[in-house]
Amino acid sequence: MFFKRLRADINAAKKNDPAARSKFEIWLTYSGVKALSWHRYANFLYRIKLKLLARMTSQFAKWLTGIEIHPAAKIAGGVFIDHGTGVVIGETAEIEEGVVIYQGVTLGGTGKDKGKRHPTIKKGAMISAGAKVLGGFTVGEYAKIGAGAVVLKEVPPYATVVGVPGIVVRINGEKINDLEQEKRDPLHEEICHLREKLFNLEEKLERLEKRNSENENL
Repeated sequence: MFFKRLRADINAAKKNDPAARSKFEIWLTYSGVKALSWHRYANFLYRIKLKLLARMTSQFAKWLTGIEIHPAAKIAGGVFIDHGTGVVIGETAEIEEGVVIYQGVTLGGTGKDKGKRHPTIKKGAMISAGAKVLGGFTVGEYAKIGAGAVVLKEVPPYATVVGVPGIVVRINGEKINDLEQEKRDPLHEEICHLREKLFNLEEKLERLEKRNSENENL
């Protein structure tokens, strides 16, 4: 099983990296392939309850490759981590075959919640450099996450997500809600929300002052 997944990882690198010259070179020099190989071993140790040794292995792999993968993360064969420096993959993350991950990507959580708190990345998805995918939701098959995007909710299959926070701008290559996307301004929305809260507080304060005034007159 280990060698089968290693072959799948090397084939994925050969398929996705035009600079790759040979499978032997990939096996010898690609940090993403090395990180995944170390992860398979760490995951094995984790599953047989040698959790401290598993964490030590994953930390050694991080020092060696610059890629941090929790030993409990579930990663299929045929995943390609390109360059990889700064990639972080959390404990309950699940990654299916054919996924491509670039440098600086975080598959993380949003707090101290228990249970499933890291994302599931479905087959063929691509996560570009510096993207942050945070939470226990699913990124659909063949979805594309743009560079630097911060994704906080589920992504449909074949969708393209960009921005902070991430929004879906295309599905199957076709633009969606184009006018609404252009008009959407998260800062403006937050200001409007705060103004509404302030208005409600002013109303409550006014009623309280009126009540106090009536009590004094009595």
